[in-house]
Amino acid sequence: MDIKAAIAVAADQPFQIKDVQLDSPRENEILVKIKGVGVCHTDLVAKAGMLPPPYPSVLGHEGSGIVEKIGCGVTSVDVGDHVVLSFASCRHCSRCTSDSPAYCESFVPLNVMGTRTDGSSTVTEHGTELSAHFFNQSSFASYALTSESNTIKVDKDLPIELLGPLGCGIQTGAGSVMQAFACEEGSSIAIYGGGSVGLAAVMGAVVQKCSTIILIEPMESRRRLAMSLGATHAVDPTLSDTRASIREICTMGVNYGFDSTGISSVIEAAIATLAPRGELGLVGTSSQSSPLPTFDPGTLLTGQKIRGICEGEVDPLLFIPLMLDHYKNGNFPFDRLITTYPFDKINEAIDAQHRGECVKPVLVFDT
Repeated sequence: MDIKAAIAVAADQPFQIKDVQLDSPRENEILVKIKGVGVCHTDLVAKAGMLPPPYPSVLGHEGSGIVEKIGCGVTSVDVGDHVVLSFASCRHCSRCTSDSPAYCESFVPLNVMGTRTDGSSTVTEHGTELSAHFFNQSSFASYALTSESNTIKVDKDLPIELLGPLGCGIQTGAGSVMQAFACEEGSSIAIYGGGSVGLAAVMGAVVQKCSTIILIEPMESRRRLAMSLGATHAVDPTLSDTRASIREICTMGVNYGFDSTGISSVIEAAIATLAPRGELGLVGTSSQSSPLPTFDPGTLLTGQKIRGICEGEVDPLLFIPLMLDHYKNGNFPFDRLITTYPFDKINEAIDAQHRGECVKPVLVFDT
């Protein structure tokens, strides 16, 4: 079928909106009409050439929409259902069956190689195959092909065009705090970076009833937003020493640190401000040329831990409905992070995000 898609043609060129052709759903595949799709840092990392999909490629992995057609074997959704799209997992390897689908043994071939696992493409342009099937969706398009493992049915009374970021960025921040850390009531956390992932971590910390929630972020508007979402403190790292500021708030350091920046100097400060037996989670990525963080291993001898976290270590089939329950109860206002743009304004949306004019841009089709 003919669809509209935003094509990444080169690292240094803007996305191009083109008419392309999408394959029909095969066995166990789902055709989704995209209503909205978030722009995630991972999409921009892939466009910059730091992930496998070659050019030209259709990216996008925070889609939401309506099921248009299902292939044989699909039982969890039906035509007309509203769905959120997330990462794919095999659901049968040892990691998936131990409730860790974010670390699925087939994560790379299922999500970032740009083809189905049999090597076929889902998208062509005048007969030429494009790299697509990004995170088993490639939702920078008017339609996408997905599977049951990454398609989550949601209530039809929710604003479907806004729900896509729950499938990656929002669940990464909130899931890291609520599930990977499982922060205890009354614990303290320092969150480095006030983008959508960091602010989702703030909301997750509020849900977990953390008593001290510190956001470290240079942009004033995002610090204000964090405070309105429930952060107890907001630190401007350009005006004060981050380590001293955190130690002033928590003399012994924080129980948890969460870095969404990937910046070495920030990670070093985060390590230095952990309390005994504190835990630091890393989800941020930076350029390949960035130096590795340096620290004295002796600083960890009071039981601190440093760990990487993928997708919040959640099962999206379970965690996305949980986030939406908190949203409906007024405890998880993720929609306050979102600014919508028409789909064909994708490059303008990315530029606005880089300028700090929005936190999470979401591209919408007809609503």
